[in-house]
Amino acid sequence: MADAGAEVSNNRIIFRDYVTGFPKESDMVLSSGKITLKVPEGTKAVLVKNLYLSCDPYMRGRMRKLDGPSYVDSFVPGSPLSGYGVAEVLDSGYPDLKKGDLVWGLTGWEEYSLISQTETLFKIQDTDVPLSYYTGLLGMPGMTAYIGFYEICFPKKGEFVYISAASGAVGQLVGQFAKLTGCYVVGSAGSKKKVELLKNKLGFDEAFNYKEEPDLNAALKRYFPEGIDIYFENVGGSMLDAVLLNMRNHGRISVCGMISQYNLEKTEGVHNLMQLFIKRVRMEGFIVTDHYDKYPKFVEEVRQYLKEGKIVYVEDTVKGLENAPAALIGLFTGRNLGKQVVSLEEE
Repeated sequence: MADAGAEVSNNRIIFRDYVTGFPKESDMVLSSGKITLKVPEGTKAVLVKNLYLSCDPYMRGRMRKLDGPSYVDSFVPGSPLSGYGVAEVLDSGYPDLKKGDLVWGLTGWEEYSLISQTETLFKIQDTDVPLSYYTGLLGMPGMTAYIGFYEICFPKKGEFVYISAASGAVGQLVGQFAKLTGCYVVGSAGSKKKVELLKNKLGFDEAFNYKEEPDLNAALKRYFPEGIDIYFENVGGSMLDAVLLNMRNHGRISVCGMISQYNLEKTEGVHNLMQLFIKRVRMEGFIVTDHYDKYPKFVEEVRQYLKEGKIVYVEDTVKGLENAPAALIGLFTGRNLGKQVVSLEEE
């Protein structure tokens, strides 16, 4: 590590330009810049060395030029991508953080980042778990699973729960939370390996490969002959349409994301929305950042589950900043098995 105040090279992943259709690795370019390892005098910024970067589906939306309201800004062409990560503080003008502290929150896709929006950083208090867990299980995706399931769906023991994209960073936790609640849980994923993971490692009651199902409505009727009480929505499109036909009266749908629609220029229509009032179903979208006041409660509960061996977490880790673009693109082809993480830690 160079001395404080030294100017060092800083490899970065630069966003080339706004993307239409399916993103490509070439839309993101590895570039070398310079950075001074010191916070500018008189600022409350924090300088960090990034250790882990998180690949998350919502980042696809940031590759578009906004033409309407959104909960997150677009990436800036010619600038580094940004997203959630884990980092070590090298210098700080912010009184709540000091050199040597570990943090998770929004950072740049680069080796070092100067972060002025310090309110987006959470100090890591507990280091007896893998630090990478703060990109997933104990970070934004874990909170997403927790809020979307408990605060939106209000689950009860014995209910029937369905989760799409169930082996991903969020879905794998929703399924385990549902099992801890005493629910019957089915998940869908896009490969035989992922289906086996759901049933054999994550404890789902059943799982199926949606790519092998010519009729999603028939598949859901097979797994839920009495219907679905809770649907955790990660996919959208034809999957949502089929689920609506299979919801039980007074069911709840927590809308976390719709990954099947992210690369389409014109999103698919949903035709079965009348089921919402026919069956008195409540369907609610949410953004996890609206609920970060509950983070201390969440992390305390989940760490206890971990300690007691009641939950497990599956990560798919690639090493090296240069491999980050391929890792991000892989989310949209289903290449990852579990939470996709990029490690920048030195060997």
